[in-house]
Amino acid sequence: MTADGKIADYQSSAARFGSHNDKLHLERQVSLVDGVIFGANTLRAYGTTLPVSDPQLLEERKKRSQSPQPVQIVVSKSGNLNPAWRFFQQTVPRWLLTIPDGAKLWRNLPEFERILITSIKENNASIDWIVAFEQLQQLGLNRLAILGGGELIASLMAMNLIDELWLTVCPVIFGGKTAPTPVGGKGFLQSEGKKLKLLEVKQVEAELFLHYQVLRNQ
Repeated sequence: MTADGKIADYQSSAARFGSHNDKLHLERQVSLVDGVIFGANTLRAYGTTLPVSDPQLLEERKKRSQSPQPVQIVVSKSGNLNPAWRFFQQTVPRWLLTIPDGAKLWRNLPEFERILITSIKENNASIDWIVAFEQLQQLGLNRLAILGGGELIASLMAMNLIDELWLTVCPVIFGGKTAPTPVGGKGFLQSEGKKLKLLEVKQVEAELFLHYQVLRNQ
């Protein structure tokens, strides 16, 4: 994020302001997990996902008996995704997490290896995240990385489904009252704010790498 807490500019352009060190840091975090979850708007902004390409990281995954690449899980309630995006040509396992209506567009098509369908009984337009995470664990995905965007992270944060938070603070300011932040959504009242415990802070050149534990609300 920028020094003023933005993850993109006011046009929600793809965030390319992080350094090479930040990209290496992200790739290492991705290499440690079984699956990566990101929202449809994040995919729309980039058109691709970040695979593990570093030979050492690939070897470490092999030693841990993990698949060469973590599963890339797109969250889209509408299922409105463009099959022409380069993401669909990348050699990574692709899953879709959606609601019943969103699944209709992709049935019997080869773009996704698996489609997970779940919705809240009282509201078929909303994903039941508890059930979704249970399904993912049953399928062998025990450690997940949530790469954004802010709306997705807000939904999971509200349900105490995020354990740790990594933030890279970059030396740039975007401003803008509509520019997205790491946690979007409606927001939390001050009395309901999610408290963090700082586990690690590291400076690499002009960037700060922060690692937090998310404390459960009492």
